[in-house]
Amino acid sequence: MIHYHSDSEIERIATGVIARTLPKPEWTHAAHFAAALWILRQPDMDAERDLPPLIRAYNLATGVQNTDSAGYHQTITLASLRAARAWLAKWPDRPLHEILNELLASPYGRSGWLLEYWSKPVLFSVVARRAWVDPDLQPLPFD
Repeated sequence: MIHYHSDSEIERIATGVIARTLPKPEWTHAAHFAAALWILRQPDMDAERDLPPLIRAYNLATGVQNTDSAGYHQTITLASLRAARAWLAKWPDRPLHEILNELLASPYGRSGWLLEYWSKPVLFSVVARRAWVDPDLQPLPFD
C-alpha cells in the first residue's frame, strides 16, 4: 500500500509539526514516522535531541497535555527513531517517501509493533513515558 507519493508530503508533515500547524487529525502513526525520517535527514538537526521537544510543543499546541498518562512518550519516540534510522540506513539514497512506504508496509507500520518488544505494563509505565526503558520481552532488531 502506498501512503505517500512524494517527499514534499513528508516535508509538509515535518514542518507542520515544527511550526505547530499540522492539523491534529493528520498526526497519525504514519505521520510520526514521516516526521522522524525527515528530521533524521536534516544535517542541522539531531533527532534524539530535537524531536522530543518538538512533539511536546506540538501536543500542547493541539490541546494535548504531556502528562504521566497522556501526550509525549520518550520510549516510544526513541524506539521509533531507531526503527526509522535503520530503514534510512538500508536505503540511504532512496527518496524519503519510498523509504516511508516500505517501513509502513513492514511490521513496524502497525501501531502495536512495540508490544513485540515491551510488555504493556513496562511500555505504558510512567518511567517509560518519561525516559528510555529497555525492552523487556526481546531486544530491538536494529540496535
